[in-house]
Amino acid sequence: MTIKEVLEILEAEIITGSEYLDMEVKIGCASDLMSDVLAFAKPNSILLTGLANPQVVHTLDMADIKVVCFVRGKKPGEKMISMAKMLDIVMLMTNLPMFESSGRLYSQGLPGLGYLDITRRDG
Repeated sequence: MTIKEVLEILEAEIITGSEYLDMEVKIGCASDLMSDVLAFAKPNSILLTGLANPQVVHTLDMADIKVVCFVRGKKPGEKMISMAKMLDIVMLMTNLPMFESSGRLYSQGLPGLGYLDITRRDG
């Protein structure tokens, strides 16, 4: 699924990374706990979160995740936006809640981490 498709499905707006609309995301991840993101997320994921602080950008960088969508109308501050631009991280924002956002992406074919994936460290 491309970022452009994600924008349409989530009725989202793009904050940073408009040059990456054709980038593909392969897995969806939804969490406000950055420790869970570090433990379970995989590269080429999109993170859905309601957390809007600089720790999110640090976590994305460490987890090699290049796309984040802030749910519930959360907006990142200028510091976060600057950090994301430096790291080529795409930031999106939707007014939808996390549950509905996840459901919309899943119903359109974006897989999430299955139960077996998150209980096994080897993949």
